[in-house]
Amino acid sequence: MSTNPPVLKGRLSSGALALALACAGGAGLLGAASPALAQTAPAVRALPDFTELVDQVGPSVVNIRTTERVSARPSLNGMDEDMLEFFRRFGLPVPNVPRGGQGPQQQAPQQPQPRGVGSGFILTQDGYVMTNAHVVEGAEEVIVTLTDKREFKAKIVGSDKRTDVAVVKIDATGLPAVRVGDVSRLKAGEWVMAIGSPFGLDNTVTAGIVSAKQRDTGDYLPFIQTDVAINPGNSGGPLINMRGEVVGINSQIYSRSGGFMGISFAIPIDEAIRVSEQLRATGRVTRGRIGVQIEPVSKDVAESIGLGKAQGALVRGIEPGSPAEKAGIEAGDIITRFDGKPVEKVADLPRLVGNSKPGTKTAVTVFRRGSTRDVTVTIAEVEPDEKVAARAQGEPGRDKPQQPTAAAQQLGLVVADLTAAQEKELKLKGGVRVVSASDAAARAGLREGDVIIALANAEVRNLKDFEAAASKADKSKPVSVLVRRGEWAQYALIRPAR
Repeated sequence: MSTNPPVLKGRLSSGALALALACAGGAGLLGAASPALAQTAPAVRALPDFTELVDQVGPSVVNIRTTERVSARPSLNGMDEDMLEFFRRFGLPVPNVPRGGQGPQQQAPQQPQPRGVGSGFILTQDGYVMTNAHVVEGAEEVIVTLTDKREFKAKIVGSDKRTDVAVVKIDATGLPAVRVGDVSRLKAGEWVMAIGSPFGLDNTVTAGIVSAKQRDTGDYLPFIQTDVAINPGNSGGPLINMRGEVVGINSQIYSRSGGFMGISFAIPIDEAIRVSEQLRATGRVTRGRIGVQIEPVSKDVAESIGLGKAQGALVRGIEPGSPAEKAGIEAGDIITRFDGKPVEKVADLPRLVGNSKPGTKTAVTVFRRGSTRDVTVTIAEVEPDEKVAARAQGEPGRDKPQQPTAAAQQLGLVVADLTAAQEKELKLKGGVRVVSASDAAARAGLREGDVIIALANAEVRNLKDFEAAASKADKSKPVSVLVRRGEWAQYALIRPAR
């Protein structure tokens, strides 16, 4: 029985041709096709044949089994809990146990237990194998099985949770290594193939197309989205193009049931190779950081502050003593370029910064109150497994209500100058504190205790600045307000009543 997928040769049978002629209004069911029909009929493309690719790449794909040491359940006089439950369920006396009492419990030693099954592929002929970090995470022992059924105990060279990439090493040479493809040439709609061990079924081949590229899932990497069937056990296996090159590592699926639902994600191989090189060199991945908390820039905010289009990363907060603070980046700035590369969306910035080498000086372009400026940031290093402590939000003290001016009243605000203590506590050079917010300001989300540091793209350091900016603002249009709330800065739009 042939295992080859059906191949459409581009020919129609006589019956199919007769049906096509009938549908086209042909004179006879068995008559010849008219010249006009022959000229206008679209060419029928053959479906891809993956057999050669499987023969070519299949030997480079491995099965990965892991074990972990777990404590056996407590035993009673040498009997495990399942056997004891058997005696209890059927009302039988437990051997060697006095009636009404129990003998001493014995704790069995830790024993290796199967933990999971995944996939991987041979990166180099001398035994380096790439897989997912979650495949080998917490494993006591990693066993790699080749397609020729040889088994090796593997050593974990390094693992990076943030990108879900891991490298393991087996003691072998002359292995069939994969060829690495160019992800930039990959296009949506292109055929791709996966080989792996879903549910432990070794060397399973599935195929589909690239659904999208640069798919953001909130991680450090933009994923390749496909409709290739990926299930538990496929993790760590290669995604292969029609040239027999690896273009990704199958890593995640979107599912409501735990099984495949037509959407799967692969780590781009160029990003994975970059991580693997660091893992092989040092056993860990070094990443850069500048110490900012960011959020997306909405279309309304971009238009109101003169940015033009929604782009960049809005700086909500800055860590004290961080590279960003030392470089002069402020809360409310919008970072539009990093190291000469555009920051089109908020997810671009962590990737650009993370790929920067600590200690290097990098140019950063920020948009601040209507104009752009360049600053130089010295990249710091992200500590491994760094835990960022939750920052307590400051609660400024109450001020005596100020008499609202006509300009502020139209915005629905009553504001007051910051005291020196409040400026010191919030690490601000100025601003005005919201004493009360009503009407349009309340609808915009402003509330008591917020600190306004810019209004209508004008810096606000005190009440005088606020009054000047509020008087000049066109209140028939949304007025942008840059607000500091605790440690965080964000934009709000005060819209005129309609």
